[in-house]
Amino acid sequence: MDSVSPLEQALHAARALVLADLKAVDVADADVVSLVEESIASRRWWVEQWPEGVEYVTGLVAQDVKDGLLERYGRWPLCPVCGTGDPHALDVEPELGADPHWVCSEAGVVVAPVGALGTVAG
Repeated sequence: MDSVSPLEQALHAARALVLADLKAVDVADADVVSLVEESIASRRWWVEQWPEGVEYVTGLVAQDVKDGLLERYGRWPLCPVCGTGDPHALDVEPELGADPHWVCSEAGVVVAPVGALGTVAG
């Protein structure tokens, strides 16, 4: 039996974490899942070119999906922390690093790790 490469493990984990966040806020329809798959395909190529970047895949996929949703539907994920003011989206930090989190830049707080929006959403 062949073992799964670190690249494929990272891509599967990124897919699962981002899909969990999409599902947590009830936006995981077919069109949105397609955005995830497009990002996974793109990031597979990216990591094949720069293998040292494998630990950054989850944050990059989250950012790709966030950007894709903004272009097609609007801001995502909306901040569950700020109860007043205009609705705003969370950011992924670090922009290029391991252990990515959703952060509210306006309040200056870490909201949840990527994949754990369900613990704070709704």
